[in-house]
Amino acid sequence: MSKTSAQLLLTGAITLLGGVEAFAMELTDRVEFSGLLEAELAVDTSSGHRQKAEFLLTPEIAIDLTPTTHLTLITQFRGDTTDHLEPGKPTQHNRASISKRLLQGNHLSGELREAYIDTDIGKTFLRIGKQQVVWGQADGLKVLDVLNPQSFREFILDDFDDSRIALWTVNAEIPIGGAFLQLLWIPDQTYDDIPEAGATFAFTSPLIIPELPAGIPITNSTFEKPSRVFADSDVGAKLAWFVDGWDLSLNYAYHYSDRPVVRHRISSAGVSIKENYERTHLLGGTASNVFGDITARGEFGYSSDRFYLTTAQTNADGIAQTGEFTYVLGLDYQGWTDWFISTQLFQSVVTNSATDMIRDKVDTTLTLLLRRDFLNESIQAEALLIKNLNQRDGLLQASLKYEWSTSIRIKLGADIFYGNSNGLFGQFKQKDQISMGIEVGF
Repeated sequence: MSKTSAQLLLTGAITLLGGVEAFAMELTDRVEFSGLLEAELAVDTSSGHRQKAEFLLTPEIAIDLTPTTHLTLITQFRGDTTDHLEPGKPTQHNRASISKRLLQGNHLSGELREAYIDTDIGKTFLRIGKQQVVWGQADGLKVLDVLNPQSFREFILDDFDDSRIALWTVNAEIPIGGAFLQLLWIPDQTYDDIPEAGATFAFTSPLIIPELPAGIPITNSTFEKPSRVFADSDVGAKLAWFVDGWDLSLNYAYHYSDRPVVRHRISSAGVSIKENYERTHLLGGTASNVFGDITARGEFGYSSDRFYLTTAQTNADGIAQTGEFTYVLGLDYQGWTDWFISTQLFQSVVTNSATDMIRDKVDTTLTLLLRRDFLNESIQAEALLIKNLNQRDGLLQASLKYEWSTSIRIKLGADIFYGNSNGLFGQFKQKDQISMGIEVGF
C-alpha cells in the first residue's frame, strides 16, 4: 500500500469515527432514560399474614425523534412472593391480545405500561399509542374518569394513576378560538381487571355478585367480549374552555362499560350464567373555580344504559336496565399553612323505578381528605375517609411519606374497611392492612 493510500485510509477512518462519535452524542442528547423501583410489604391486621410482598420496576424511555415529535415508552415488571392478590395465573379474558401482560409463573409479570408518540400537525396536538386519558378530578370516586378500565387487584387502594389500565388510543386536541376540542378513538377492547375467586380482594357484595341459592349447580356459563376493532371501538369528545375564572368542560363518550353484566337464570336443573359487556352513551361536564383559599368544583355525568342486579330468582336474568345520573360536588381549602382539606358529596341516581333492584334508587357517598406537610414538605401525612350513607360502610386510608432525598421516598400506610359486609367497602372489613414501602427514582 502506498503512503498516499494509507494516509487517505487513515483520514477516512478518523472521519468515520468522528461521525460515529457525533451521532452518539446527538443520540444521547435526544434520549432520556428514567425509572422507578418500588418495594412494598402489606400485612393483614386480623391474621398477621402478608397480603403482598412485591417489587415494581418501571423504566421509562423518552426519545426526541424530531423537534416536534417525541416517543415515550414505559414498561413495568412486577414480582410478588405471596401470590394472594392474583392467585395463580389470571385468565386475562377481559383484555385484548395486544394489551395482555406477560406472566411468568405465579409470581412474576411484565407489561408495556404505556407507549405513545406525541406530535403536532399544524396547531393540533396528536398523541397516538397506548396511553391514559383522564377526565374529571374526583378523589377516590369516579364520575367521568371511565375511558380507561381499572385494575381492582387491590380494590381501590392504589392511586388511580397506578390502577388505571392504559389503552391503545388516538388522541387529538384541537384549538378552537379560546377553547380546546379533544377527540378520541379507542380501538382497544380491554376492560376492568376483576380479581378471581380466592383473591384477597375478590368481590363478594350482592351489589356486584349475584346471590345464588345453595346446592344448585351451575349448568352453563358463558363469557362474551367485544372483539371487532372498528365496530366495537369506543369514541369520545371533550370541549374545554376558560371563562370568568371558571374551568369548564363538556364531555361525551360512546363506550362499553368496563365491568361485565352478569345475567343468571335459575331453574330446577340449575343455574345458567352469562357475562357480557354493554354499551352506553355518557354525557357530562365539569366546572371549577377558585375563590380565595377555596376551590369549588363539580362533575356530573348521565349514562343512558346501566345494568344492576335484582332480587329476582326465577323466570328472569336478575338484571335491571336503567339510566343513571351521577355527580360530585367538592370544596378544597388551602387557607392554613401546609394544610390541604377537601370534602366531596357524591350521588348516583337511577331512573328505573324497579322495586327489586338491589341497590337503592339514590346512593350517597361522602369523602373527607386531610393532608399536611412537615419539615419543608419532606414529610407528608394524609388521611382519606370514604363513607357510604346507604350501606353505612366505608374506608379509611392513612399514609405517612418521608422524602429521604430527591430520589428516595419511604412510605407507611394503613387501610381500614368498616360497616355492612354487603356493602361495597364493608365486604372487605376482614381485609384491613398496614403497609410499608420504599420508592427509588433513577
